[in-house]
Amino acid sequence: MTERRVVITGLGLLTPVGNDVETFWSNLKNGVSGIHTIDAFDTAAYDCKIGGQVRGFDPKPFFKNPKDVRRTDRFTHLSMGAARMALDDSGIDIANLQLTILLTKGPTRNSPFTIPMLISNMASGVISMEFNLRGPNLCIVTACATSNNAIGESWRIIKFGDADIFLAGGSEASIVEIGLAGFSAMKALSTRNDEPGRASRPFDRDRDGFVMSEGAGIVVVEELEHAKARGAKIYCELTGYGVSADAYHMTAPPPDGEGAARAMQMALDHARLSPGQVDYINAHATSTDIGDICETRAIKKVFGDDAYKVAISSTKSMTGHLLGGAGGIEMAACALAIRDSVIPPTINLENPGEECDLDYTPKVAREKKVRVALNNSFGFGGHNATLVATAFEK
Repeated sequence: MTERRVVITGLGLLTPVGNDVETFWSNLKNGVSGIHTIDAFDTAAYDCKIGGQVRGFDPKPFFKNPKDVRRTDRFTHLSMGAARMALDDSGIDIANLQLTILLTKGPTRNSPFTIPMLISNMASGVISMEFNLRGPNLCIVTACATSNNAIGESWRIIKFGDADIFLAGGSEASIVEIGLAGFSAMKALSTRNDEPGRASRPFDRDRDGFVMSEGAGIVVVEELEHAKARGAKIYCELTGYGVSADAYHMTAPPPDGEGAARAMQMALDHARLSPGQVDYINAHATSTDIGDICETRAIKKVFGDDAYKVAISSTKSMTGHLLGGAGGIEMAACALAIRDSVIPPTINLENPGEECDLDYTPKVAREKKVRVALNNSFGFGGHNATLVATAFEK
């Protein structure tokens, strides 16, 4: 079988730092935080009162049928918005191409759309119906690795020849009472409520947990010859995908970062690249003590001496942690870093924590030629996924 090359040709973003690609990217480059006091509901009873919300987003213009907005959950609204933006950005002409009620009022008052709102695959299902997309349609649920797995499996399916184009990424709308309560009970969230913009501080000595955010990141993943035939702009080429399981703990990585290291090494092997050829790593780094240290150890395990030469940053310092949607917006950040030769910063990194001694691009962005970027995403349950993006060469 002739090896099929895979490229990214469209980006769609709804994030705490911007509701379009260029606003998102401008704010990342300028170190603007999207973390604020939560106003979606009353947080008086919660230890954590801060998060990254998507503001100013009206889902109605993104749906052909306005009734579908009422029938679906916010994470589907965010998915649809980002998907339509990604398609618009890609220039693909789809038409041408295709030639709590239960507890208070009893079961009889429950909405007939309760289950469609709850099930995870509804976003991909509704998007396929909206745009008449009839190819492989998957809903991957691997916690915070979800977006990377979705993009990576799209890469794999296209290379195998079973599809030419995918909308891939992830969405999350977890800033709701149960989401905040659940992560608060785990003591996983930052409680720096008086300084929201300084709360997400990956690799910093004074980090005290992650900041939960909502949003969506969708990319158009396309077979190269298909993209060239329609004159598409190409952000970058997807050249590697690594996936592994820790088989260790429900919520904590193994201390040596072995699972994350295997995912990174597999991705590099697929891309036929050595660690020394990597210019930038968009780290998973969520601003938790154990997670940031373990990822640092994993990078050192894979990169050896080159670990101290590669530019690393955690854009979660600005966006917060979008959970299942994180990898999608971070893939976009990698594509834009390649496009513009800019490494976005890790803001709030004032005093590096124990063992956090690599180049994390503290505080301000840096101009640097980026030909190869790694995007790391690691999820509860021990799910690890790494993507490799490279500058497109004919």
